Amino acid sequence: MPFPQKSAEVVPIHGPIKGRGAVTNMQGRYEVNGRERFDDGWTVPGVKDEAPAPLKTTVTDEIAKSILSRNTSPDIPFSVSLNPYRGCEHGCIYCFARPTHAYLGLSPGLDFESRLYAKVNAADLLRRELARPGYVPENIAIGVNTDAYQPCERERRLTREVLEVLGECNHPYGLITKSSLIERDIDLIAPMAEKGLACAAITLTTLDGEISRTLEPRAAAPARRLRAIRTLTEAGIPVSVSVAPIIPFITEPEIERILEAAKDAGAVGAHYTVLRMPWEVNPLFQQWLHAHFPDRAQRVMNRIRDMRGGKDYDSDFSKRMTGEGIWADLIRQRFTKAIKRLGLDGYMGRFHKLDGSQFKRPLVVPKTIVKPTSAAAAQMDLF
Repeated sequence: MPFPQKSAEVVPIHGPIKGRGAVTNMQGRYEVNGRERFDDGWTVPGVKDEAPAPLKTTVTDEIAKSILSRNTSPDIPFSVSLNPYRGCEHGCIYCFARPTHAYLGLSPGLDFESRLYAKVNAADLLRRELARPGYVPENIAIGVNTDAYQPCERERRLTREVLEVLGECNHPYGLITKSSLIERDIDLIAPMAEKGLACAAITLTTLDGEISRTLEPRAAAPARRLRAIRTLTEAGIPVSVSVAPIIPFITEPEIERILEAAKDAGAVGAHYTVLRMPWEVNPLFQQWLHAHFPDRAQRVMNRIRDMRGGKDYDSDFSKRMTGEGIWADLIRQRFTKAIKRLGLDGYMGRFHKLDGSQFKRPLVVPKTIVKPTSAAAAQMDLF
């Protein structure tokens, strides 16, 4: 991977940036030098600064050293995940993965959704991992940190290559996405689902197109996601709906309507999380909130703090996904009653039922990791 350049100066707040979730390119927490805008005396009263130029998305090749991530978090229903990309062009302002861009010396703000990295050797790394003598198959969750079907996947096709390897090996997996591009790979997913080896989850945060355009600006529209649920279901693929995150006074009033719409489209399961704001997500979300919902920003933050013991965020495993207190309990009751009434499975039920006994090792295993075509594409020894 090329040495990451430092983030550009924080983008002036002229209001929301069309097609982007973050309002600024705030610095990551590991940057050494701080930057702050100030009036140097050349500002003309009554004349605004020029609006920032449209932000282009760049995708850089990365030669990764590993592809499967493992966790032991007790509140996550999987222990192995795979992410073909770093950063995500969908630009969801609430994305808990935004702070990971700080490890690259980049901003968790606009950099996260415009400066992406593609793990071009993902399929080869996966083959090598599955071929190891001691490998024990566990259900793999694909697209957890960053969406495996974000726009650049149309050309890169890294996710499809990964699914081809998993299909060859009869390895169980679950996909989670906000993109209708998942329909492209039905020819790979459906045969695996028929053998009890694959399922999918579609994230549906809101049914309101106006809210969605600012909350998750480059993801598929809510109506299109419902159509994807229907298309996958008709192909025999079990689909759950992820109502995540639930944001008080923004998406929270829609809980029951979202679940009903998902059920009508064919969803068989549902789960949720409440908004969580680790590290830089907190100031980024509050900037977004004041830019798009200034009339209710304080009410939203007050309710969030009610569910976090008076804090903006609590990372405790027993609280971070669902919150605590009366408001968190009311959301839990509403969600539980709705899925029971609609006959939907609970938290990731289908994912746990995938069958790992059919696993077979890959027939073809690359002898070496793919070499980068240029020094700029190589991953530094430092990482």
